[in-house]
Amino acid sequence: MSGREGSAARERGLAALLCAAGAGLTLLAAGRPWAAVRARGAITPFTGHLTGGDLGWAGALGWAGLAGLAALFAVPGRGRSAVGALLAVFGGLMVYASVTAVGHAHVIAVAGEKSALLRLGARPEVTTSLWWLASAAGGVLLATGGLVALVRGARWPGMSARYERAAVARPEASDDPAALWKSLDRGEDPTAADDTADDAERPAGRRR
Repeated sequence: MSGREGSAARERGLAALLCAAGAGLTLLAAGRPWAAVRARGAITPFTGHLTGGDLGWAGALGWAGLAGLAALFAVPGRGRSAVGALLAVFGGLMVYASVTAVGHAHVIAVAGEKSALLRLGARPEVTTSLWWLASAAGGVLLATGGLVALVRGARWPGMSARYERAAVARPEASDDPAALWKSLDRGEDPTAADDTADDAERPAGRRR
């Protein structure tokens, strides 16, 4: 591998790591409590807890980020730059959704939809946790990874020629995983066909 190819591979790995970490962090945070609403003056004192999923759509954007990450490796050339731009947009929207989700008026409105007792309370109190901040940090990571892919993605190498050749020559290996396991049980080497094909393509003087 040349120095340029090695640098491109590192860039691709960095972008993938940032995107995966960002989307994963936001998904983790979305299931945690972001806010608590206490209605002390209600007929029956009431306390409601709201998760990130209750308060907004940052979690949905996290799933979209993971789907975009998969597409980042599936599309070639300039398509990666387009996917990178989309991931950067997803990241920015995740930050926005996380910050606005814990606004006082929004939290009160969502809590009121979930409990009629809260509507009878006087001046409900709202407290927030730091999970919304973790979700916003995930959006920053996803946006950063997307920007790396936007700027550099078109230069990244695609699937190796040998992998493509093996996929064409032995489609049953990918289409039927059970056949692969059966060949291993029989003591057969599933990579032997690749080695034979490579030897056949080499000039006679360079064969092993």
